[in-house]
Formats: sequence, structure tokens, C-alpha cells
Amino acid sequence: MDESTKRVAEALQQAIQAENDGYGFYLMAARSTEDPKAQEVFGRLADEELEHHRFLRMHYESIVKTGKPSNEARLKLTAMELTGDSPIFSKALKDRIGDAHAEMSALSVGVQLEMNAQKFYREQAQATEDPTLRDLFEELAQWESRHYHALLTQQESLKEDYWSSSGFSPM
Repeated sequence: MDESTKRVAEALQQAIQAENDGYGFYLMAARSTEDPKAQEVFGRLADEELEHHRFLRMHYESIVKTGKPSNEARLKLTAMELTGDSPIFSKALKDRIGDAHAEMSALSVGVQLEMNAQKFYREQAQATEDPTLRDLFEELAQWESRHYHALLTQQESLKEDYWSSSGFSPM
């Protein structure tokens, strides 16, 4: 395996591990909240991370065997629409925001995970000369960017109320 192919294989391994970590995190977040909308959204985010894992694994196996990306790998899920002022949680969460510690922590961790993922995928897209790999990394960066913006929007919409109810805001 030449150095370029080895670098791509290592990047794919790193991406596969990150998607696996994301899957575990979102599954945990879905199980940790009482908010029905968040359970559904976090569950779907877990499914998307698992789909990314499968997709990347197909490319990794093809790179290792043939030195080229897979011709069969396709993302089967469509990206979930996460829009509005409250893309993750129901409006009812604000009523118990003072007790929403797990939810606020999940938002913070999720924002960081998605920011790191999109940065990684964009770096990999820029680093590869293979147009197929460049496109796949760009597509994944766009998916992660949508996740990032939804989590950040939700975090920003709840932050002031959470800080106030938790005594973090100035009086």
C-alpha cells in the first residue's frame, strides 16, 4: 500500500471510530432525556451516525483491498431536517429547564462532537486528490454541519433560561 492510500485508510479508520463514538453518545442522550421529541431526534442522530459508520467502512474495506473507494457505497438515510427555534427538544423542556442538566450537557457535548467531525471531514476533503473521496468527505461534512447548527441553535435558545434557573446569571 503506497503512502497516499495508507493515509486515506488511516483517515477512514479515524472517521469510523468517531462515527461509532457519535452513535454511542446519541444513543445515551436519547435514553437520558424524558423529552419525547429529544428521544426521537437523538435516536435518529444515532441512526445517522451508524449509517455514516457503515458507509465509511465500505470505503475503508475497498481502499484496503483495491486502493480505491467503493463504487457500491451509498448513504441510505436522508439527512434529517433539524430546523426552527427548538430543533431538538419540545417546547415543554423550557418548563423544567432548571432540571434539564443532562439535556444541556448533551447539547454541549454534541456541539463539540459535530464541530470536530465537520472540521475533520473538511480537512480530509482538502487533503485527498481522489475526487470520489473528496466528494464523500464533503458530503459527510455537510451532514455534520447540519447536526452542529441544530444543536447549537437549541443550546443558544435554552442557555439564558438554564443559566438563570441554575443561578449562573448575574442578578
